Amino acid sequence: MPRTFLVWAVMAGSAAVACAQTNGTAVSEAYRKLWEAPAVQARIDAGIRSNRMAEARLKLSAKPGTEVEVEQTGHAFLFGGNSFLFGDLETPEKNRRYAETFGTLFNAATVAFYWKTLEKEQGKPRFSEGSAYEYRRPPTDPVVAYLEARGVNMNGHAIIYGMRRWGHPEWMPEDRKAMEPLFERHVKALAARYGARVQRWDVVNESIDQANRGLMPDDYTYKTYAWAAKAFPLSVRFGINDCDIHGGPSRRYVEIVRDLIDRGARIDTVGVQMHIFNPKESQSIANGADILTPAKNFAVLECLGGAERPIHVSEVTVSAPDDTEAGKTVQATLARNLYRLWFSCPAVMGITWWNVVDNGAAPGEPSFSGLYDTAMHPKPAYHALDALINHEWKTRLTLRAATGTPVTFRGFKGRYRVTWTDAAGEAKRAEFALEKDGDGIE
Repeated sequence: MPRTFLVWAVMAGSAAVACAQTNGTAVSEAYRKLWEAPAVQARIDAGIRSNRMAEARLKLSAKPGTEVEVEQTGHAFLFGGNSFLFGDLETPEKNRRYAETFGTLFNAATVAFYWKTLEKEQGKPRFSEGSAYEYRRPPTDPVVAYLEARGVNMNGHAIIYGMRRWGHPEWMPEDRKAMEPLFERHVKALAARYGARVQRWDVVNESIDQANRGLMPDDYTYKTYAWAAKAFPLSVRFGINDCDIHGGPSRRYVEIVRDLIDRGARIDTVGVQMHIFNPKESQSIANGADILTPAKNFAVLECLGGAERPIHVSEVTVSAPDDTEAGKTVQATLARNLYRLWFSCPAVMGITWWNVVDNGAAPGEPSFSGLYDTAMHPKPAYHALDALINHEWKTRLTLRAATGTPVTFRGFKGRYRVTWTDAAGEAKRAEFALEKDGDGIE
């Protein structure tokens, strides 16, 4: 059996064991039939192997039989969470554990840039450390500095929020024309302060619901992209964020995105949300209800593929039915299956869990949707994601050099470190990025 196939078979076997352990008896036979159907699992496994892995080639100066240690040090795929409670928990220890989630479990973070609370008083934005406290809206400078130091990829959420109720400050004038220069000034202020330090931005968030957005400047979505393109460095990626997988395929969303692109808007990623806010809905799904099934998830992602842009599953809420062990297991099972499906789809470039801690959601949203409980103890959902991100989907191998041929392996895309002893007996170490077949060490 070829070594690369053996590695994949072992991982697939481990995944099956983990799935059985996570599922237990907390979900129904009807749910398991939907998600564990051989055709569904085969599609997901094949998608992960073909879309998330590549063949590496290492041309090394080493004696035949020399051990070659291969360690993946980072993912190309973005696994994130929102950082909205940064520094806001009750004790320094809880804040430390919360912050360290970014850079250990997650390699990406969504940073709160909601204009409504960022600049409550006109001309006095809450950028700097020590600014007035706002729930789920920490001052942005210390968050960005911490994530930057940890090498975490950042998404600014959001430059403009299409729903006025949530989006921009109370001091905003009730005049479309008067609002427009203030919008442009806000875009320029964010670009001037953060430049390329924040790698991605939701330039406009939730702009499709025109009927309920409130008074906004004319054509503000297109104009915001135009202002952002002028103000931010070219390396910064621009996203749009809207819709929920619950709603099924949204061709209207795709058409709006394509229209913006056709008009010259630079849209690099398309965000889609997935919120199971209602604990009763989580239990219904676990009972086998026709909600968020594999077929429905695939249909939404295939529809969004029509925008011809990478997809960010941008806001993920999986509420537990309750705070019992069985309820926590349901949350973990649902989360694990959804992540595997999304990770298998070629157009998806990242997944962001929304509320990292229980009781850390917006008012009116569920209490049991965190990966940690309120004491910052990891829940089964945390362990389920950690098992995927840091174990099943992270390549670690010991290989052996052969005479006259490169060392090859199939691994998950990302950054790698290789260590070996060369033909002269000298210890060697090299790093490379595996993005496509053939990448490695020359």
